[in-house]
Amino acid sequence: MLTVDTERPTTTAGRISRVETLMLGTAWRDFGYVRIHTDAGLHGVGEITHPYRGSETCALAEAMAHRHLIGADPFDIEELWLRLYQGDFLRGGDIGGVVLSGVDQALHDIMGKALGVPAYRLTGGACRAAVPVYANGWYTGEREPGAFAAKAVETVAKGYAALKFDPFGAGLGELSRAELRRSVEIVAAVRDAVGPDVELFVEGHARFAMPTAARLVAELAPFDLGWFEEPLPWTHIERYAELRARASMPISGGEHFHNRYEYKQLFATNAVDIIQPDLSMAGGFTELRKLAALADMHAMLVAPHNSNSPLCTTASVHAALGITNLKILETFDSLLEDYVFDAVTGTLPIVDGRIGLPERPGLGVELVDEVFAEHPPTQRFWNMFAPGWERRERT
Repeated sequence: MLTVDTERPTTTAGRISRVETLMLGTAWRDFGYVRIHTDAGLHGVGEITHPYRGSETCALAEAMAHRHLIGADPFDIEELWLRLYQGDFLRGGDIGGVVLSGVDQALHDIMGKALGVPAYRLTGGACRAAVPVYANGWYTGEREPGAFAAKAVETVAKGYAALKFDPFGAGLGELSRAELRRSVEIVAAVRDAVGPDVELFVEGHARFAMPTAARLVAELAPFDLGWFEEPLPWTHIERYAELRARASMPISGGEHFHNRYEYKQLFATNAVDIIQPDLSMAGGFTELRKLAALADMHAMLVAPHNSNSPLCTTASVHAALGITNLKILETFDSLLEDYVFDAVTGTLPIVDGRIGLPERPGLGVELVDEVFAEHPPTQRFWNMFAPGWERRERT
C-alpha cells in the first residue's frame, strides 16, 4: 500500500514526475506553494503556507515527494494521502500537516485539469451558488474603540456582511480589569458602528484561562456575536464544553488541528458549535470532507479557517461549495498587496461578501515565477502576545 505501483493502469494525467516549491514574501507573511508536475505535461498547485516555518515546510515537501510521490498516479488520492501521512510516520504535526494539505490540493488541481472540470466537481459538486466570506485583518492600527469602529465601517462599505476581530491586545491567561473593560468597549463600538445586521465574530486566539474566558462570555453576551473563537487554549480542551454551557453565543475552533485524528477529542467532548478546519493545514480536500461529515454527525457547522493567500481562498471555495453544513469562509484577501494577485493568478474575486462558482478546470490558479523572484521571503515575525501586535509592525 505504501509503495509506488508502476504496474497499475495510468490515467490520462500520467504519473508524477517532479515536485517543486515556491515562496512569496509579503507584509502579512511569507506564502508557500507546491507545484506538482506529471509526465503527461500537466501540473497542479497547492498552498503550503506556514506562519513561521516556511523554509522547513518547503524542504519537507520536496523530501516527501522523493519518498512517496514520484512515479505515482495523481488520481490515487486516498492512497497518496495515507502514504504521506502513515508512510512518513507523521501522525500529526504542523509542518507535515501543511505539506500533506498542499499536496492534496495540487493533486485535485491535476485531476480537474485532466478531466476538464473545476475541482469542486470532484469534491461533492455545488450545493450553493456562492460561498459567503467574512473579512479578517481589517482592524490593523491602534487598539482603541473609535479606531476599530471606523475601520469596521470602511470594511462593511466594501460589501462584507461579516467581520472577525481580536479586541484583546496582548492578553494572555488573564486580563486586568482595565484591559477587559477596553476589550469589551471595542466590541461595543464595532457593534454600534455597523448595526445589528452585520455578523460579528470575536477571536480569542486560544489565550485565556477558564475564569477569564467565563467572564468574557458573560460580558460579550449583549453584542449578539456570531461566535466567540477559541477562548481557551487547546491544552484545556476538556473544559470547552463547560464554557459552551455558560455561553449565549456559539463557540468555535479547530484551526490548530491537522486531521481527523487530532479532531477526535474535539468531537468526543462536543467542544465547539462550529469547527474551523483550514484547507492548507487540516489535510486538504480529502480530509476536509471527512471533517465536515463528522461535524454534521455532531450537529456542528463548518466555517473554514483561512489566514493564507488567495490561492487557499480559491481552493477553499471549491471545497466549501459541497459542504452541506457550511456557515462561512474566512479571508484576508483585502489586506494583501496587489502584486500577490500578479503572482497567484486566476484566483476568484470577492463580490459583495461572496465568491461565486469557479469555471476553469482544476483550481483555475497559476503561479507566476517572475513575480515570485521579485518578492522573496522576508522571514518577518509578529508576536500576537506582545503589546501593539494589532498594528502588525513586523520585525
